[in-house]
Amino acid sequence: MRAAGAAVALLFFFLLAVPGEAAAALPRFAEAPQYRNGEGCPAATAAGVCDPGLVHIAMTLDAHYLRGSMAAIYSLLKHASCPESLFFHFLAAAPGDGELRAALAASFPSLRFEIYPFRAEAVAGLISASVRAALEAPLNYARNHLADLLPPCVPRAIYLDSDVLAADDVRRLWETRLPAAAVVAAPEYCHANFSRYFTPAFWSDPALGARVFAGRRRPPCYFNTGVMVIDLRRWRAGNYRRRIERWMEIQKERRIYELGSLPPFLLVFAGEVEAVDLRWNQHGLGGDNVHGSCRPLHDGPVSLMHWSGKGKPWDRLDAGRPCPLDHTWKSYDLYIAGDASSAASPASGPALSAW
Repeated sequence: MRAAGAAVALLFFFLLAVPGEAAAALPRFAEAPQYRNGEGCPAATAAGVCDPGLVHIAMTLDAHYLRGSMAAIYSLLKHASCPESLFFHFLAAAPGDGELRAALAASFPSLRFEIYPFRAEAVAGLISASVRAALEAPLNYARNHLADLLPPCVPRAIYLDSDVLAADDVRRLWETRLPAAAVVAAPEYCHANFSRYFTPAFWSDPALGARVFAGRRRPPCYFNTGVMVIDLRRWRAGNYRRRIERWMEIQKERRIYELGSLPPFLLVFAGEVEAVDLRWNQHGLGGDNVHGSCRPLHDGPVSLMHWSGKGKPWDRLDAGRPCPLDHTWKSYDLYIAGDASSAASPASGPALSAW
């Protein structure tokens, strides 16, 4: 009995000394400067999250990409004309949002936010293999459930990936007009080769291919799901989560695309998206999905930079191989270097945008 007790004690000590990934300590972050509303901002009401004057921003929140999220939040607050009117809705893997909540409150004491647990089993059976393992993380698909998780009183939300950096007042994006026929607004890239997002089997199938996009408002164009304005009420009314999941089910039956969470959105919304100025998603700064090579900004004005692709600025900075634009991201990095609990984001961690 004494030996058995000793063995149990030793196992308990081992579990404490070598915690699992879910219990690993988060990186440490500095407190960001405080930003206050300027003149002309809507006055706060007692309605809380239902306050009609709020700008609602939705993001996923994950320990592996927390460093990116912190920089994104900091940049959004810094460039907002009414920072106290921003309300953040974070979708986090469940359970374990307590440490994430504490980290946010420590760096942003005045931040208005809520964390919504997202359970992997909600999408686990729908996810198919992708060109990069990180794109298969369940949290990538949490955006499909925004309308189910956010309070019904929230009329719309700006969805942003965690590898973005704002350089403009996000209220301008919030005020994007969505005509009655549109559910999603996003920058479109009609010069991109749209066909490459789907397999030859998709295009050769007479029941799929071009027939899927026939009768839409406009010819289908690629758009990046890392920056979207979503009308949540129309989304619920049209049951768009189920429409996306139906394509994911078809993908499990026969392979019609190679990427992760992006193609189902294209299948449902391409040709129906309300176009937003390209300045709101200067994407692809993380390079491609294999090498993560350096890329410059596209021509034109910049309101939001997006490190979509494999290369993340914090990883490249830590490795001593930053791209030129990574230094811009560094100016918003709240990470306290030298914390032994923090390591570079693993390639197998939850992903952000695919392209």
